[in-house]
Amino acid sequence: MSEATASVRSKPEEKRSQPSLSGQCFAEFFGTLILVFFGVGSVNTAVATGAQQGLWQVAVVWGFGIALAIYTVGAVSGAHINPAITIAMAIWRGFPGKKVVPYILSQLAGAICGSLILFALFHGAIAHFESVQGILRGAPGSQLSGMMFGEYFPNPAIFGTTPEAFAQVSMATAMLAEAIGTALLACFVFAVTETRNPLNPRFMAPLFIGMTVAIIISIVAPLTQAALNPARDFGPRLVSYFFGWGEIAIPGPRNGFFTVYILAPIIGAVAGAGVYQWLVKPQLAGGAAEPENAA
Repeated sequence: MSEATASVRSKPEEKRSQPSLSGQCFAEFFGTLILVFFGVGSVNTAVATGAQQGLWQVAVVWGFGIALAIYTVGAVSGAHINPAITIAMAIWRGFPGKKVVPYILSQLAGAICGSLILFALFHGAIAHFESVQGILRGAPGSQLSGMMFGEYFPNPAIFGTTPEAFAQVSMATAMLAEAIGTALLACFVFAVTETRNPLNPRFMAPLFIGMTVAIIISIVAPLTQAALNPARDFGPRLVSYFFGWGEIAIPGPRNGFFTVYILAPIIGAVAGAGVYQWLVKPQLAGGAAEPENAA
């Protein structure tokens, strides 16, 4: 097994039938829903209610949410819960190409459903926040409330939404931040799930992956809000588009959501996983650079 949580299975030696593709897709759907509910939910509570105090609290909720998602569905689908990781797995670890599109569509559907649940819970608090702050949803500057779903660069809560704020983080800088952050994440995912790695944390891998995300968020989020995951951004962004944010959500005030939050994380994940597969893994005892055959 070479997927993102191969080491998390409860009884790896026990022979068992493989889950169906539909079962794996449901697991990806549900795992991504969990990720979005806790992660995007922490952003909702931080912005709309002030319940989270500081970026690190939000980042930690993200981290534990990801760990819980992996523990919940990892034994069924590998818990990619991220299109960038799925693509990296297909390129570097022999994940079947025929599963890539179904996995990604399931992840996107989970992100959308998780966002719909959050909007149902917080729409009143969001409307009150906008009223108090004088925000007209869908107008320039409404990134300050739209950031509870989609993401923006620079982080509106930290830099603001003025031209001066935009000048501090260019699209190229934002793409670089997302690519580097996702590269580090993918490299670490490959490291902690590598069966030949003698320091493989096995059943603790989901916690280590979650905390890796939290640490990356603490560094990258001031610049881009730290998507690191195309489904995490596009699913909630699509929901916000239909609930009044319109062009502030898609294409966004700087027309960069696709390149920054979809393309850059995919490039970063493929590059980061490649660094591990070609430069680190061959140094392990019995290591090899060739892709493995996925179960």
